Amino acid sequence: MPVAPRKELSLFDSTCIIVGIIIGAGIYQMAPAIASGSYCWWGVLAIWAVGGLLSLFGALGYAELATAYPLEGGDYVYLSRAYGSWAGFLFGWGQLAIIRPGDIAVMAFAFATYGRTIYDPLAAHPEYSQRVFAAAAVVVLTAINILGVKEGKWTQNLLTTVKALGLLAIVGVAVAAPQGPKSTASVQPLPLSLALVFVLFTYGGWNEMAYVAAEVKDSRRNIVRALTLGAAVVTVLYLLVNGAFLYTLGYRGLAASKAVATDSIATVFPNIGGRLISTLVCISALGAVSGLIFTGARISYALGAEHRVFGLLGKWHARTGTPVWALLVQAAIAVGLIAALGSFVDTILYTAAPVYAFYLATSLSVIVLRFKEPKVERPYRVTGYPFTTLIFCAVCAFLIYSTVSYAWNVKIKSLCLLEGVLLAGMVIYCLTDVRDRNRPGS
Repeated sequence: MPVAPRKELSLFDSTCIIVGIIIGAGIYQMAPAIASGSYCWWGVLAIWAVGGLLSLFGALGYAELATAYPLEGGDYVYLSRAYGSWAGFLFGWGQLAIIRPGDIAVMAFAFATYGRTIYDPLAAHPEYSQRVFAAAAVVVLTAINILGVKEGKWTQNLLTTVKALGLLAIVGVAVAAPQGPKSTASVQPLPLSLALVFVLFTYGGWNEMAYVAAEVKDSRRNIVRALTLGAAVVTVLYLLVNGAFLYTLGYRGLAASKAVATDSIATVFPNIGGRLISTLVCISALGAVSGLIFTGARISYALGAEHRVFGLLGKWHARTGTPVWALLVQAAIAVGLIAALGSFVDTILYTAAPVYAFYLATSLSVIVLRFKEPKVERPYRVTGYPFTTLIFCAVCAFLIYSTVSYAWNVKIKSLCLLEGVLLAGMVIYCLTDVRDRNRPGS
């Protein structure tokens, strides 16, 4: 008898997965650029609040889908039911070969960037050091997740708790800091549209709960709670932290800063502020890597469970209670991308367009499935439907246009690599004997 996922994730575990994945290194790296596109101090807080609201709109759609179809795989299940098996296959292939390993690599690079400032045994070989640090993070955290669901979720809970407390500590230090003269540095304005792209990137990950729906206890209630609570917690933390940056540095100081968190902490801890922030960013990045590894393997598992060509990925290990092969293959591809791409920006451009394309398709599937499968029980229905769903879809379309336009003009190699991988997925689907085992709705 096939081994299936067990319900081991509580509301706290589920919320930690979402918060842990969303809060990576983006808040530290992108806050100044976002501020420069906001034009004033209240604009900074407004754009972060709008980003949180838009993310919540997207989360509401996923909450309806995840409670109506509480199966492992998230978007893979919804897209298959809404548009056909080809859509689910393309999503699973895209997650396996592009999106998830790329997201893991992005956060692993962020960890490596700050980890090397604390201790770097390969300092004499900087061309290898970044990749080695990033790959080591992927390998270690994958090994922990292979050991079992409990080990994976406890690691995630710990890292998420520490990073949340760290952000609150930054707020506390900033408020307690002596107020000095604010910076009068000139601000290089950034287009508001690009600032919004950056904001929504830092909120990315709110949908991860859908991928582990089959492992959530009392899924009818806890999936909705975790999605909305996770988005709300992150929004509040981001507003508090940006408020702290503004209070300490002023608007111009925030927009002109090269290391905003370090600059804020340095007002109280001038000698060790940089090391403290580097440690906090490392923990934040590791928490995101751990969560992405945990949830990503569940998508590959769903792909393997229904498509014979990837059958090895669809095996759930009886002793560890984890999708071991899916975790191993995911780690191997992520390490390969780390070696091949070598930079944070190139990796983001490799993943951004398909991420928002699937967000768009899945959000539209809320509407499609209401017409296609009206008799399916929906314990939760999207608040503000259809307006909240359509607003989020419009934002996704805008982000796809923005990222493709930038990649076309600046990073054409990343875009060509992306197109090649997606085309390969369609060829595999057309040439293989796809058998929909346990297909949703069959």
